[in-house]
Amino acid sequence: MAFEPSYFKADLFKILSNPVRIQILDTLRQGEISVNDIAQWLELEASSVSQQLAILRRYHLVKGRRDGNYIFYSVNDQAVFKVLDAAKEVFNNHLVEVRDALEKI
Repeated sequence: MAFEPSYFKADLFKILSNPVRIQILDTLRQGEISVNDIAQWLELEASSVSQQLAILRRYHLVKGRRDGNYIFYSVNDQAVFKVLDAAKEVFNNHLVEVRDALEKI
């Protein structure tokens, strides 16, 4: 079967369907960060963050770099932030519509 962009998009949205993964990616906007720092920032267990990072790594959204006992992660392709920003814009537009509907009541 030939590579289908629609299948890639569907897989990307499945990966991004997890709120913790989105929070991790948003945290990585700052640049390379260690697993422990991400966990602390998100107030999650490091093991939980590691599990989600493994999924993001499997789909090449993030890359890891080992430095001693620490693993530092960064985003593989900055374009993923455009996807997240577009989703936020759609969400905000929806909120405006909901607010306008509520004001009419």
